[in-house]
Amino acid sequence: MWQEYTYNDLGGSHQYFVYTPEHYQPGTQVPLLVMLHGCGQTALDFATGTAMNVLAEQYGFIVAYPQQTRKHNLERCWNWFDPKHQTRDRGEPASIAGIIQTIVFSTDLWTIDPRRIYVAGMSAGGAMAVIMGATYPDLIAAIGVHSGIEYRGAENVFTGLQAMGYGGPEPLHQGELAHSVMGTSSRVMPTIVFHGTDDKVAAPINGTQVIQQWMQTNCLASRGEYVARIDEPTTVTSGQTPGGHSYVISTWGPPNGDPVQVYWKVGGMGHAWSGGDAQGTYTDPLGPNASLAMYEFFMAHPLSGSQEIEQATPLRRWSPRRLLNKVVSYWKTRVG
Repeated sequence: MWQEYTYNDLGGSHQYFVYTPEHYQPGTQVPLLVMLHGCGQTALDFATGTAMNVLAEQYGFIVAYPQQTRKHNLERCWNWFDPKHQTRDRGEPASIAGIIQTIVFSTDLWTIDPRRIYVAGMSAGGAMAVIMGATYPDLIAAIGVHSGIEYRGAENVFTGLQAMGYGGPEPLHQGELAHSVMGTSSRVMPTIVFHGTDDKVAAPINGTQVIQQWMQTNCLASRGEYVARIDEPTTVTSGQTPGGHSYVISTWGPPNGDPVQVYWKVGGMGHAWSGGDAQGTYTDPLGPNASLAMYEFFMAHPLSGSQEIEQATPLRRWSPRRLLNKVVSYWKTRVG
């Protein structure tokens, strides 16, 4: 079931959509996957192209699709390149976290497992998924980055275009910045990355930089217990989809455990969701199934510990106006 909702905060109104599997009953605790579309896309377009709702029906999880508005960006891009949207409790990261919390708190509609909340995105959405992993590590268990950019890969539109074409700043430094913004919630963030080797929109170097940035962030977050090098993966596997693209999968992590980082390089693929449905934009059906790979990776990485969802953005921090807007927004969706 596909439903539209509105979340209101000090930044304005934010449209989002939730897909609930047909036979789901509240009271059954399930994962939540948050999907962030790319520039020029809508939530429905992205849902169609990734076919994530098909997997939700098969495996029984909830999918949320925040949708950018032209008011906030004329091309419907998430503003990952703007410093106003790169930190916790501000801008678009705060709005996305607020949408997640609204879904979690709507217990008469869904029962979300607070240890299994994940964010994945494509292009600008992939860059925002990176930001969400850095700014809300106590809320998000793992992230998926398809054709995205490293943390703080730019600080304005001009440097954003530079990063897309040639790569961003030195990833080890960006890894330090990401660790810094994690604050007291600092922890290892499991990350799966997809990138096409013929991507002309976000140059392939960006996929490598995302992996390198999180290597540094995770090393610092683990106080040196997690150490990985881009040129020394734990495993390397190659393959090819039937009649489609070749791919190389590199992983980093414990030899006998689930990988902490996974990097899919898809040979000959451009700026497109790998293995996606051709009915959506920016998809390539000839690639390996990125949606399934991300889901399987996510399920191996629940959030550890006994953290409560309120720790992400405590209700006591909200202004009375913001809390009122949240309640009004919720009930408007319920009564039509």
